[in-house]
Amino acid sequence: MSQVGAPQGRTWAGPSRSPRSRTLRSVATLTSAVLAVTVLAGCSSDEDADAAPAAAQDHAPTARALVDDGGTLRWAVDALPATFNAFQADADATTGRVAGAVLPALHTLDERGRPRLNPDYLESAEVVETEPRQVVLYKLNQQAVWSDGREIGAADFVAQWRALSGRDTAYWTARNAGYERIEKIEKGKNDLEVRVTFAKPYADWRSLFTPLYPKQVMGSPNSFNDGARTTLKATAGPFLLSKVDRKTGDLTLARNPRWWGQPAKLDSLVLRAVPRAGREAALAAGKLDLAEIDRSTAERIALALKDAEAGRSGAQAARLHGPGSAITPGKALGSWALAHGADEELAEEVRAARAENQAAVARYAKAQDTLAGYVVRKSLEPAYTQLSLNGESGPLADERVRRAVARAIDRRELAESVLKPLGLPADPPGSHLALAGQAAYADSSDALGDQDTKEARALLADAGWVPGGAQRKPAGTEAGSEAEKKTGKKTAERETDAKKKAESGDTASNDGLYIVGDDKPGELPAAPRIGPGGPESTRVLAPAPAAARESAALLARAEALDTGARAAAQPGNGKPDKGVAGAYAPMGSAAPAAVPAASQALGKDGKALSLRFVLPSGPGSETLRAVGDRIVRMLDAVGIRTEITKVSDESFFKDHIASGDYDLALYSWPASAYPATDARPIFAKPEPASDGSLLVEQNYSRVGTDRIDQLFDQAAATLDEEEAGDLIRQADARIWAAAGSIPLYQRPQLVAARSDVVNAGAWGFAAPQYQDIGFKKSETTKGSPSNR
Repeated sequence: MSQVGAPQGRTWAGPSRSPRSRTLRSVATLTSAVLAVTVLAGCSSDEDADAAPAAAQDHAPTARALVDDGGTLRWAVDALPATFNAFQADADATTGRVAGAVLPALHTLDERGRPRLNPDYLESAEVVETEPRQVVLYKLNQQAVWSDGREIGAADFVAQWRALSGRDTAYWTARNAGYERIEKIEKGKNDLEVRVTFAKPYADWRSLFTPLYPKQVMGSPNSFNDGARTTLKATAGPFLLSKVDRKTGDLTLARNPRWWGQPAKLDSLVLRAVPRAGREAALAAGKLDLAEIDRSTAERIALALKDAEAGRSGAQAARLHGPGSAITPGKALGSWALAHGADEELAEEVRAARAENQAAVARYAKAQDTLAGYVVRKSLEPAYTQLSLNGESGPLADERVRRAVARAIDRRELAESVLKPLGLPADPPGSHLALAGQAAYADSSDALGDQDTKEARALLADAGWVPGGAQRKPAGTEAGSEAEKKTGKKTAERETDAKKKAESGDTASNDGLYIVGDDKPGELPAAPRIGPGGPESTRVLAPAPAAARESAALLARAEALDTGARAAAQPGNGKPDKGVAGAYAPMGSAAPAAVPAASQALGKDGKALSLRFVLPSGPGSETLRAVGDRIVRMLDAVGIRTEITKVSDESFFKDHIASGDYDLALYSWPASAYPATDARPIFAKPEPASDGSLLVEQNYSRVGTDRIDQLFDQAAATLDEEEAGDLIRQADARIWAAAGSIPLYQRPQLVAARSDVVNAGAWGFAAPQYQDIGFKKSETTKGSPSNR
């Protein structure tokens, strides 16, 4: 599946005092297990109020006066949470959903992904001093209390800061972003004021203390590490934690009687563990009121609604397009005759088959009738799916090859293939650090350039990957040379290691593995001659000086994007000033001549250009696999062979992405209102560890630069929103130029909701308002909410 909220794998080795230990913010603000980045920290101006998200929210907004009081809503989650502590490494989307309903959120996100002060907990929060230190003054809502009756106050802020600062390694924290910058916390003029002083400026201060835990949880390592995994000693939200039944998979949240804000409309909210693959059946059985679903389930509900609108019952629908649709009158008559024939043994078999078919028709009919009571609410999820290019080793360690891969891919075609059938906007994202509708969004994809097959081939040729290169030995290599012997020895060692892994089960199966363009491995057709006597349009390129010129040109264009300048093309370049010069092959280079498809496979120094494309194989990953197939065809068109390896969803991230066991992969990043903080670990330059491995934080592409890190750090340290936005845009341009991550499309958000469920559905960027979720009042007195 797409990994929003991806595990850290071996990239995290426990608490650290270094700012580099920042990891992605909890998925508390997300709606699925996934992992994208965005709005400028603390951006709260309305200068860009005309900007709108690519797709509007779809959550049946309804005034509270029109919402019934009472009832229980059953909401599907992937699994019950392993912990209720959102700051632990195994916190997941369900942890975040519980936290959103039962704990203070000082700032929440609006429909455009902007952090907004939450008046249920705060009267105000602002920077009151910048010299000699940044000081933020929080004025708390005087009615805000924990479920045990104690006022929310400075002691809770202090406990959370000390637990998450990274200074006490007894706390097993997954992240300390921002908390390590705090110098001290003290009470203000009264108990309702909290003064937070920072040791160094922090632009993303609004990201802190959300969620806010009581001091009973944060006050000691034991309660933090163990106690909060199974229960919460105190809460302060519209709901409170009532019951966790791991046998049935239900987690019940009950209305909080001490809640001082608008009371929750529901009596209770049940989070029910239902795997994605089982949600269609659960909905058809009427066991859920709200659930994120996949495209196939959405289509099934749409069909049920179409049947209902046409006046067809479930039984009629079953005969039209269900299990009964294949039964013609002639077949029915023949079946009846056999079931009542003289051959008793055959008759018994036919009667059993008829009974089974009738049961299937009945089940389908009942399911269609039930599904007609749901609607599908859709928007774009605050997350984007990307193609990750592992630049640690192999062909993709060469930035020219990474750029060639990027230039070979038609991002718009991929986005349209996923989103157009759903009726959603299909513009591919132009930023790694913001999504359309967010204040910080700016399209910096020019730093890499659009799809261009000819340029992709020229870049590959400049990197030395040419037709026929797989049949050539490196210059100066002789048969039986020492180098060849050493290579053979290393290969044998790798094969031995691979065999051991296979025997232990610690590797992906080759089931489902195929190599594009490799019908007969090792028997490549003769390639066209390169150089004198070869095709006239093919030239020999000089990779070393060309690469230097290309890199310089790309950085120059990225710098131009940094500053907003759009200088004219250099004299003699001959290219219009669009895209990025560095994303093209060097001046005067031409792509290899067009040759038959079977002869386009490229090679270099006796090795074929082949990339290992790892995809998840689970039932919820059909879209990723379909997109992967399209990418394979696009790469094949420029001569890049692709080995497809399908692995289980459980091992996809842990055993392949986090460990670097892939060349190409598709997964997602969730959006954030704080890119300077949250996006930095995703794009941080990998650092060598003492054992020789790489510390990659969450940069699973393993591609980064010192300059990108500097720009993130500068953006996080400036309190000038305009300057911070410019720095974020500069960082994004350089991320595009590095070509380690290629955003493809914003993920669709599909939610099945009972037709009378309101204020719930596809929220897009916004955080749910749990107290407003409920069932719409009926026009009659029928249907008491207590029966729901």
